[in-house]
Amino acid sequence: MWEGYRCERFAQEGRDCILVQPDTPLRSSPWIWRTEFFGAFPALDLALLKAGFRVAYIDMQNMYGAPIAMQLMNGFHARMVDAFGLSPKCVLEGFSRGGLFALNWAALNPQSVACLYLDAPVCDFKSWPAGRGRAKGSRDDWQRLKQVYGFTEAEALAYPSNPVDSLAPIAAAGIPIIAVYGDADTDLPPEENILLLQERFKALAGNIEVIAKPGVGHHPHSLADPTPLSVFILSHVTP
Repeated sequence: MWEGYRCERFAQEGRDCILVQPDTPLRSSPWIWRTEFFGAFPALDLALLKAGFRVAYIDMQNMYGAPIAMQLMNGFHARMVDAFGLSPKCVLEGFSRGGLFALNWAALNPQSVACLYLDAPVCDFKSWPAGRGRAKGSRDDWQRLKQVYGFTEAEALAYPSNPVDSLAPIAAAGIPIIAVYGDADTDLPPEENILLLQERFKALAGNIEVIAKPGVGHHPHSLADPTPLSVFILSHVTP
């Protein structure tokens, strides 16, 4: 069980996976895919479970949205659709560094995404963990990121396919984005991440709604009342 809901745990390619089942599933079997930090600040996940969504997760810690993680996500998505009968179009949920996974996979698989929910997301790894802007960054995470991508320092800093650089397929597919951030976030400065993404996505005629939390830092995530998030998501999913 998880938060009072039936929870299935299994392995996919050696990675721990979770699928939380609602009491009364919606007919179209929609699901939200938490790409990182399962169970943290779960207000929206719980609201969607109550509405009939599944909540899914595969552990991809320390993969930072790298190509190897994209392959794992491909296999996990196929299993959710083929074995569990879920909708081919998922809702991707990118918390913090989870934004790298959600945005990268959406850009590669726009046909499989209903909408995106981003929460104080990493949108450019030069900001975090590299710390090449205003963000402090993380030396250990930066070393792990370069290793999992197979980059030298120079290659990582010159990488042309960070999420903020790869928005065209998402915009072209008409995938809407809703995002939340704290305007006092110094860990992931908004102007290097979500606000830069917003500017570029709008320039591509993308549909994006961004909610600022005045005086809030990187934590807490989500909203005290997740209704604006759940209403947005439900409006873009077949019931």
